[in-house]
Amino acid sequence: MCYESINLAEKFGRFAEQWQPKVIAEMNDYQFKLVRLKGDFVWHSHAETDETFFVVDGTLRIDFRDGSVQIQAGEMYVVPKGTEHKPFAAEEVKVMLIEPRDVPNTGEHGGTRTAPNDVWI
Repeated sequence: MCYESINLAEKFGRFAEQWQPKVIAEMNDYQFKLVRLKGDFVWHSHAETDETFFVVDGTLRIDFRDGSVQIQAGEMYVVPKGTEHKPFAAEEVKVMLIEPRDVPNTGEHGGTRTAPNDVWI
């Protein structure tokens, strides 16, 4: 058994690409993923699961069809399943996502912004 803590700064230091989540841990069937975001993403939803955004550094805005929420470093927000949303970051933001294993980052939308799943760092 390995008893080592996970250092988020060290893990973020291992990659620079944006919109490409990297898995750092699992708990039951849930994955903890780190991702760098900048600019606009695509409108999408996840029909079967909620999605948690925990902002580690920077400011993230999540747009909804009827409003938006702004999340600062040290804050989190849970997008309820089935809710169409679109993340946006004016400047690069570092985020931890918490969601079930095998959930595509673009949900049911698909397309060219879909990142490979289960990429560990």
